[in-house]
Amino acid sequence: MLDLLIRGGTVIDGSGNPGFYGAVGVEGETVSVHRGDLSGIEAAREIDATGRVVSPGFIDMHAHSGLVILAEPMHEPKVRQGVTTELIGIDGNSYAPFHSHEDFLKFVEINSGLDGNPPLPGRWSTVAEYLSMFDNKVAVNIAYIIGNSPIRICAMGWDDRPCTLAELENQKALLREGMEEGAFGISTGLDYPPGSYANTDELVALSEEGAKLGGIYHTHVRNSLGDRFLDPLREAIDIGRRSGIPSHITHLYQRVSAPRGADEILGLVEAGREEGLDVTFDSYPYTYSSTRILIIFPQWAHDGGPDKLKEVLRSPEGRERLRKEVEPRGQSWRDLWVTYFKRPHNKKYEGLPVDIVADMMNKHPVDALCDLLLDEDLQVSYVIPGPNMASLPKFIAHPVSMVGSDALLLGDYPSPRSYGCFPNILGAFVREEGFLSLPQAIRKMTSFPAQRLGIPDRGLLKDGMKADIVVFDANTVKSPATRVQPKQFPIGIDYVIVNGKIVVEGEQHTGVLAGRAVRRGRAST
Repeated sequence: MLDLLIRGGTVIDGSGNPGFYGAVGVEGETVSVHRGDLSGIEAAREIDATGRVVSPGFIDMHAHSGLVILAEPMHEPKVRQGVTTELIGIDGNSYAPFHSHEDFLKFVEINSGLDGNPPLPGRWSTVAEYLSMFDNKVAVNIAYIIGNSPIRICAMGWDDRPCTLAELENQKALLREGMEEGAFGISTGLDYPPGSYANTDELVALSEEGAKLGGIYHTHVRNSLGDRFLDPLREAIDIGRRSGIPSHITHLYQRVSAPRGADEILGLVEAGREEGLDVTFDSYPYTYSSTRILIIFPQWAHDGGPDKLKEVLRSPEGRERLRKEVEPRGQSWRDLWVTYFKRPHNKKYEGLPVDIVADMMNKHPVDALCDLLLDEDLQVSYVIPGPNMASLPKFIAHPVSMVGSDALLLGDYPSPRSYGCFPNILGAFVREEGFLSLPQAIRKMTSFPAQRLGIPDRGLLKDGMKADIVVFDANTVKSPATRVQPKQFPIGIDYVIVNGKIVVEGEQHTGVLAGRAVRRGRAST
């Protein structure tokens, strides 16, 4: 007898093929797919999916959940979108390995504007220990990729300098050990110190090590490089070329302020693939980007770690230099909205643009940000207009693109993508605008990322695969989240099943925590 039978729906199996009328069974943690007469099939429970789509669970290729989910394991903003597996450790900013707990705490602090600084359920130092924190303790599955920041800190500290040969070998050993413990490769965030201090040769050497174990190179590119348009992408593709590793460019889009068009960006990816390189990317379907506010501060200010950074933020000499060098990432301070304040007296600034905050504080915008960062232990985030919506469909629909939400689950005013990324593609980009078909969109959210990462038993609905399943209404699914009201759950996602357990039912979380760490090189258990 099956534990569950989902009958009457249109099964879109994640392969990219058209859907078919059938039923999906769940026995334990595995799936069986049935067509035709179901009269001989018995199940402890049935779900009537008439008028609904039944698909594999969605895989998020860029998730800032590495700490937040441990503090808030129900993970409602993501699982209620249909997400059943997330890739964490992205942007070079991950939380294992760390040989020194002091360095771990410092890294949490400096990255708190991205991943938060919540109370944690325990301590860890290795990748294996970190992954064990997720098993049957969170709502979704977790795949992990090692950021180059922690291995650089372990090998050589926080300073902006080239690594020695011995330090490089130490980094390679740390990467190798972490991948042997289940990580899927290496990530970089080349706008985020201290990982951004690594030069191209260092990253090639690390990527060569990752390639030996079948890993990928997942990169937030070095946006300050060269022409600040194509040169950052050229470096990413060249790292793949020189090391032999598959390269994945994350949150790829044409910026609102880009000097030239989207076709040139996509042309670089296509030229790399025509050359024989394994290059892919992900995008998200909103015009709003977000990250930690520290990204707008120059690299020299971070040299030496968070303690040195706070000295710069406090000092009159540092402030004077910062006022000359720090510029908003958008067109002006009016375009940069701040969020994520824990001090009650700062809550009045939630969701406001920096120029208004500065006026309220009667300070220069840079001084206002310095004071807020010091008061808030460096954790402030921001939202700005990022992707050009006119060209974004080209990225979302491109044959080698996947979906990465880049969702910050922090503050009162996160980007609306944090609550609406996947349903917005299904509703706006598929149903309303027809930029891609429903089977194509589901493939980008399921089997394609599973293939990219090397997860053999997820991403498809076929016999023997893991039972990660979404049941949704293709005619109504959408996200109501907006910039000014971002914390709104999606509409039209009825059921989400993780490892055979119902986590979302009737658009509501059941409280079940069925997720686990998905480890590289081994079947899920």
